[in-house]
Amino acid sequence: MVRRYLTAEGFDVVEAADGASALARLGRSAPDLVVLDVGMPGQDGFAVLQEIRRTSDLPVIMLTARAEEVDRVVGLTIGADDYVTKPFSPRELVARVRAVLRRGRLTRSDEVLDFEEITVDLARRQVMTDARSVELSALEFDLLAALASAPGRVFTRGQLLERVWGWDYFGSERVVDVHIGNLRKILDDDASDPRIIGTVRGVGYKFVAVPR
Repeated sequence: MVRRYLTAEGFDVVEAADGASALARLGRSAPDLVVLDVGMPGQDGFAVLQEIRRTSDLPVIMLTARAEEVDRVVGLTIGADDYVTKPFSPRELVARVRAVLRRGRLTRSDEVLDFEEITVDLARRQVMTDARSVELSALEFDLLAALASAPGRVFTRGQLLERVWGWDYFGSERVVDVHIGNLRKILDDDASDPRIIGTVRGVGYKFVAVPR
């Protein structure tokens, strides 16, 4: 069903029946995005996602019958870009695929955002902090770039959802908190004494790093 709807919307679709086949096909097919079911034979979707994240920031949408919030948080914490639970509308899935793919185009620029604590190269999609390169997923980079492009501005969760996830995102605003938490861990940024991303209680987040 997923293949039929995506193909009808103009996407080229490659299928795999289990986790091992999916990982093998990734190397041959070089897709732009993965729709990954959690409940697969052999390796489940979470294990496959962890394998993907070892070498790639390829956008991944998790597709699962598990609706519990803990499962959503696990998937997002280990690097999923979005999470769709069954039963779902095929039109919703298509909209989310388009939104995730569109995010990858939002930060295309020749600009380098240079701060004392961090450097964000938008063209190369690279991040440097403390003289070391930082590996981020596609969504984590887009979220960081959105904040860094307007230092000092306070963004609500809704504004970040619209700028990064897209106006047609259907999920909970909690996804923003999960990914901000991931960024802070990766950047070694203490939420209680932030150098890079600050929290404005009751409102949202802002970029607090000092420009060079």
